[in-house]
Amino acid sequence: MQTLDDEHPVLDLSVEECWALLRTQEFGRVAYRLVDEVHIVPINYLVDRGRLIVRTGSGNKLLAAALQSDAALEIDWVDDTNAWSVVVRGRFHRLSEDEQAEVDDSRLHSWVPTLKYEMLALLPAEVTGRRFLLQR
Repeated sequence: MQTLDDEHPVLDLSVEECWALLRTQEFGRVAYRLVDEVHIVPINYLVDRGRLIVRTGSGNKLLAAALQSDAALEIDWVDDTNAWSVVVRGRFHRLSEDEQAEVDDSRLHSWVPTLKYEMLALLPAEVTGRRFLLQR
């Protein structure tokens, strides 16, 4: 296995490594397309059975799910010498009441105290990530 060094300052993460990192976080940015506009918003998420679950109120994310628009979620981390980034690309799916009942959302906390009755799943088509050695 390669390690980060001056000769290899960027390394691709395996899909398994990406999912492990996704499980350690709860906050990211989601981008989605609505017709000819791209929206990017901060979001709380939960990893559940190979998909990312988010709560939302009425609005653009629900419309993106209804239109089966492309979506992507990105998370990252950085310290003084290293960084990593993970991107999940796919489409939103609006969960039915039965599907919502199957999700253990006790760990899905919103940072903003707004009403969010709907639950969406970001169904991944591609999961990629990289680890970086930062310049010193």
